[in-house]
Amino acid sequence: MTTQVQTSPPLETQTWMWRGYRIQYTVQGAGQPMVLIHGFGACIGHWRKNIPELAAAGYQVWSLDLLGFGDSDMPAIDYTLEVWQDLFKDFWDTFIQTPAVWVGNSIGGLLVLMILADHPQMGTSGVLLNSAGSLNIRREEAILPLRIVMGPMRMMMRSKFFGPFFFNQVRGKRAIRNSLFQIYGNKDAITDELVEMLHTPSCNEGACHVFLSVLTGPPGPRPTELLPRIKQPLLVLWGEDDPWAALRTAKIYRELSANPKAEPQVTFEIIAKTGHCPHDERPEIINPMIINWLKARQVA
Repeated sequence: MTTQVQTSPPLETQTWMWRGYRIQYTVQGAGQPMVLIHGFGACIGHWRKNIPELAAAGYQVWSLDLLGFGDSDMPAIDYTLEVWQDLFKDFWDTFIQTPAVWVGNSIGGLLVLMILADHPQMGTSGVLLNSAGSLNIRREEAILPLRIVMGPMRMMMRSKFFGPFFFNQVRGKRAIRNSLFQIYGNKDAITDELVEMLHTPSCNEGACHVFLSVLTGPPGPRPTELLPRIKQPLLVLWGEDDPWAALRTAKIYRELSANPKAEPQVTFEIIAKTGHCPHDERPEIINPMIINWLKARQVA
């Protein structure tokens, strides 16, 4: 297979200090604020195909490297969804201060639900892209063989030898490329640029701690606990070939979309031949869908 190389215009970033830690962020455009939240192991650059087009459509588009990822600091703390939720609340208080459109992929989607449920003043609407159901696998929801070994596996991950050994096996460029081939439905989107972008932060000395903290920490709230408290409309876009957030995970959103009286109001769309990261795999489809949905609902 021929290696694909993609060159995207670099995103200009700035640094903000939060609780003594450096947070990398970018902002582009003017108008209704929109905040993009990346998934596990990703960074601002994962939105490189979306930010310029969304900004050109009349939005002030913000994106952060989550604490522990990208070019943000990687301190030796316990990483939880609540920590990142606090990060976004303080960021919004500092820079935005007006209701925004919140867009999230994977665990970023779960963070969008948490923000809309717990801080409704911060958002007009939400867009979920193959949203995760938890930060990591819930023991009670895993298949039986995995459920049996999860306890011992988590203990091994916390060990000073096995945890770093496992991390080093999965952070190499070849391992990252192989993982992408499993979770991306559009293989043409897997480029050297993408692999390098995901690999480089893993070379930071704090990256191993972040990785293991996420895998062994609390899974966070369930979508079924958050959705009844959300009043803002949601657009849910789902890559049909995602092995991580399978279509069965999207069942609750599909059911809400079928009921016009349900709250929150949900628009649910399946994206064919697409995997876990629709925004990166099919930006030519996803960007217009987000823009048109917002304009149609007059939430922009």
